[in-house]
Amino acid sequence: MTDADRTSTPLVDEAMKKAAVAWVSVPGGPALALWCVPLEGALFVVSGPGEQSAPGLADATEAQVTLRGDHGGRIVTWPARVSRLAPGTEHWETTAPLVAAKRLNAPGPTAELVARWAADGCALNRLTPAGDPLAGAELPAGSLAEVPREAPVVRATRKPFRLHRVRRR
Repeated sequence: MTDADRTSTPLVDEAMKKAAVAWVSVPGGPALALWCVPLEGALFVVSGPGEQSAPGLADATEAQVTLRGDHGGRIVTWPARVSRLAPGTEHWETTAPLVAAKRLNAPGPTAELVARWAADGCALNRLTPAGDPLAGAELPAGSLAEVPREAPVVRATRKPFRLHRVRRR
């Protein structure tokens, strides 16, 4: 990809350089907080078995990316072109180890992690700016918080357990 093919702004470039987490939404899906690695003027996201869950991202061709600023608030939202790196290609061989090296709490060395990603069918996606970003006054003024989604990990709240009787005086 040449610089002429890239659509970006200085704000998007600067926000991407500092990004460790991005809120990514594919068409028809909610925005998900995903760890990412800025590299080569794009964000790289790994998802799949043993990694973060990003339903729909592995097969998507476009997405919306929201990044936060130094103060922790949303500063820019931009449309992204999504491309998946295939294991065994030259781009995979150069990029996957760089992304794996930035993976926090990685189980094992970088080379083993990259080999597991390839063997387990994990998706390494490149998110490249592909349009005009929304920033400043163009961003929604209200909260974009959603009602929590149903999850199998939710439990009913019970009364606190007490091992011994509590005597009242």
